[in-house]
Formats: sequence, C-alpha cells, structure tokens
Amino acid sequence: MKLDPDTCYKAVASHDRRFDGRFFVGVSSTGVYCRPICAVRTPKRENCTFYDTAAAAEKQGFRPCLRCRPELAPGELAPGHGLADLSGRLAQAAATLIDEGFMADAGVAGLAARIGITERHLRRLFDAQFGVSVLEYAQTQRLLLAKRLLTDTGLTVTDVAHAAGFGSVRRFNDVLKTRYGLTPMAMRKRAADNVADELVFELGYRPPMAWAAFLQFLGVRAVEGIEQLGDGTYARTLAIDSGGRTHLGWLRLEHVARRHVIKVTLSGSLAHVIPQALGRVRRLCDLGCRPDVVDQHLGPLAAEAPGMRLPGAVDGFEIAVRAVVGQVISVKHARTLLGRLAERHGLPLAQPTPALRFTFPDAAALVAVPPEALREIGIPLGKGRAIHAIAARVAAGELKLEPNAAPEDTMARLREVEGVGDWTAQYVAMRALGWPDAFPGTDYVLRKVLGVATVRGMNQHVAQWAPWRAYAAIHLWRRHEEHKADKPDKPERDDKTRDTP
Repeated sequence: MKLDPDTCYKAVASHDRRFDGRFFVGVSSTGVYCRPICAVRTPKRENCTFYDTAAAAEKQGFRPCLRCRPELAPGELAPGHGLADLSGRLAQAAATLIDEGFMADAGVAGLAARIGITERHLRRLFDAQFGVSVLEYAQTQRLLLAKRLLTDTGLTVTDVAHAAGFGSVRRFNDVLKTRYGLTPMAMRKRAADNVADELVFELGYRPPMAWAAFLQFLGVRAVEGIEQLGDGTYARTLAIDSGGRTHLGWLRLEHVARRHVIKVTLSGSLAHVIPQALGRVRRLCDLGCRPDVVDQHLGPLAAEAPGMRLPGAVDGFEIAVRAVVGQVISVKHARTLLGRLAERHGLPLAQPTPALRFTFPDAAALVAVPPEALREIGIPLGKGRAIHAIAARVAAGELKLEPNAAPEDTMARLREVEGVGDWTAQYVAMRALGWPDAFPGTDYVLRKVLGVATVRGMNQHVAQWAPWRAYAAIHLWRRHEEHKADKPDKPERDDKTRDTP
C-alpha cells in the first residue's frame, strides 16, 4: 500500500476498519505503534508516522501497543489480490510464508527457492516492498507470535519460545527484553485462562463478513469424519508437517461479530505448529479480503450477502481431490466417496471425537494407492488415475497447490493430467490458490442461475466481474442453494471430462 500520511491520519482519527492491518501508526510521544482502529485517544498529527508493516515500525524503535495488539490485525490480501507488479506479488508471497511459520524449517535461501527466485533477488525486492529485510520481518513475526502466545495461552515460556521459532529460551528472553522492554513473566500477567488441551486465539477481519453464507458453502460440502458444522461453528481435522514429523489435531471456528474476529480453537496437539495452523485458517476464511473493494465491484450481485468470502483451503491437494471426485456427480454423492477415501487412507486422530476421527490423506499417501484400489470404494478408474497423477506431481514437488503458485501456470499443469478439464483447474485455482479471478465457466449451476447456454456466452456475461469473478461464482452458488428448496440435488459441475467405466 502506498501510504498517504493525510489519508492514514484520517483513518486513525475515525478508527476506520477498512484500513485495519493495511498500515500501522507509530506514536513518538508514547514510543508504541498501533492499529488504525486503536481505541486510545487519537494522537496529535505531528507525533504520528505511518508504516506498511509491524516490522517497519519496530525497526524504528516502536513497541507494539498492548491495547489494540497489532498481532491481531487482519493480514493483507493473498498474493496476486490487487498487486499489479510481479515484485509485489513475490514479496507478499514470501511474507505470507513467513507469517505461516515457513522460516522455522528453512532459511532465507529456502524461502527464495520456494517462491522460485534467487536469494539476492528476494532480499532486494522484499526490502523495496516492505522497507525491512527478510530477517527483520521474520524476527518481528516471531516476537508478535510469542507475545500472542504469552497473552492468550497457558503454554510454558519454554513452549512459547520454541513455538515462536526461537532456538533457546535465553535467546527469546534477551530479544523480548531488548525489543519490547518486558520479560515473558511480565507479559504473562495479562494472560487469559486457556486450558491445556485447547488453545484459543482470535483472528481479525475487515467487516462485513457473511459468516452464515460461508458456513453454508462449507456445510453443503462437508465430509463425514473430517468436518463438522453446528450452532454457527465449523470444525475439522488437520495434519501439518513440520520439524520432520506430522502433527495431527483439529480446529474449531466461531464468529464473534461484535469484535469483528474469528475465534479459533486448536487442539493442544497442534501447539508446536500454531503459526502454520493459524495461517491455514486465514486462507480458509479469506481473512485478507477487502469487502469494500470486492462488493463495490460486484454491485447488485453482492447485495444479498455483503462481505462474502472466497472459501479457501487448509490443504490445496485436498481441494484438487475433491474437485476430481466431484466431476459430473452430485455434491451429496461426492461427499460419500470422499468420506470413504479419508476413512480408508487418512490418518486417525490420537484422541478422536464422534464427528472428527481422521485427516484427509495427503499426496504422499495417495500416490501409494493404485487407481484400482480407489475403484473399490466407488471412485471410477478414470478419476482414480487423475488423482494418482496429481498426487505424484504434488509429492515430487512438480505441482504446488498453494496461494503463492502462479495461477495460469498451475492451471495449465493441471490440464495436462488426463481427466482434468477446465472446471477442475479453475475450481482448484479458486480455492487452493485463492485466485480471485478464477471462474469455472462450464459449471452446470452457474450456467443455470445466469440463464446462459454456452461457455462463450458465460465468459461474455461474467467479464463485468473481473478481476473478482471467483467471488461472483460463490455468490451465484449461494443464490442457487437459497432457491433450490426441496428440488433434487443436481451435479454442481459439468467438466468436459469423461470417466472410464
């Protein structure tokens, strides 16, 4: 974001939530930096300096405000959302990976390799985009995570230090004291009562948020044994690889509308992968969304459900498998097949509940399953071959199904797989990559709702909604669910692929 000081100060003075997380204000009279929505008395204009990131503010010696808590601010948009230049997209992709704990298992060289550029180029463009080095940004994110864990959980100081990515407790204590002027125990005096077997956090968003519509989308597609919805909440199982091991657990999401946050409860088994888990929640709930921009562009289409989010993914490979299995069959039938697949090939939780029993199988698991074995649980041979081919590419690192992947290149690689057509590629780009302009134009329901008979006609009709056509698709699917009432469940897609009997 290009910071105009006058615009920023007006946002601070009015506590404008549209700017929350888009910049931070350093106040020279107090030595702290705040979110634009901070409830303290508005500082004098001459005492304010504005920064793109928390790291940039801390580089200038400011400490995080203990009242508005900068670590709770909404993140920026996913890579590619409104970032016109390639350098900006790459820098944001690197920042997102750092936010999600990537640096815990890799250095700057590994980060550069992950987004496909040289280490030198990454350092240069990151500094140009954010005004801080990669390491300075990563250090700030570690400290803010540690601050959150000390305040919001009952984890020991040792566990906090390791969860935040510090090599030792002594190093953690020294950095915290130097940067924030506080010891862990002094910060812990403000800590919430958090039971040992559950970890509770809050993630902010920019209002409004169509939570009911978001839950409806997930609920229609929920897979038994993996997901559970009820009383305005969503829960699911999770598997995260980090530190040479797989961490299994569950998460539960609840909307707290009056505070504009999502309450996130994690099982205690995910204590060592908290940033990774919270990062997946941000992706799933599209918490970086700018609804003021998206809704204005979509116009009347967005009026029925303002603040609609683009439902993302906790795992991109899972979305690809869901898309392949769901080709040319009803959503209900797809859910049944996916439940069988997960029960047979997923990992069981150590402490399951009646509704959450196992995780969805990852690429490494399914690449070891021949297509013929998938046929035994009802998945046609053609779809089984497509799933196996995608799993092989993902497991080998040849195909990345995550937000920092290039959408056009990823969709082209998916279409190379026999049995994968444009609907599947677009759907994966929409949900796994978080690409806001993806649109599955061959979709049966979308064509029906819009009353368009041909793909060409569809493309012409939806051009008005670019570059937010993925959000338009979610709105149209919601409209279909609202109006179909008791009509028979129809196939949700019409990918031009045919399965081998």
